[in-house]
Amino acid sequence: MKIYHNPRCTKSRNALKLIQEKGFEIEIVEYLKTPLNTNELSSLIKLLGLTPEEIVRKNEEVFKNEFKGKNLTDEQWIKALISNPKLIQRPIITAQKKGIIGRDENELSKFLNQLI
Repeated sequence: MKIYHNPRCTKSRNALKLIQEKGFEIEIVEYLKTPLNTNELSSLIKLLGLTPEEIVRKNEEVFKNEFKGKNLTDEQWIKALISNPKLIQRPIITAQKKGIIGRDENELSKFLNQLI
């Protein structure tokens, strides 16, 4: 199992704690310190079954200042996310060729229970 984690984010810390409490072995990827490359991010988005725009944090200042109201292609969104990793929704948890944005603890719990 892997978590794309921002230790400064409460939701991300809570997700990590829940995963650890359930006894899963986990690889922690601090994506702000170790940014994803284009292939990694594209694969992650595909695994989630979402579009690049759907994983954008739209409350971030950089989104509001640079991207709000713009109609970007998937490739342009991926470039924007690579250049501004702070815009990537968090935490993202992957395991067994499945993935989830783990902001909702109940949804994350259901996801984890399916893996047991």
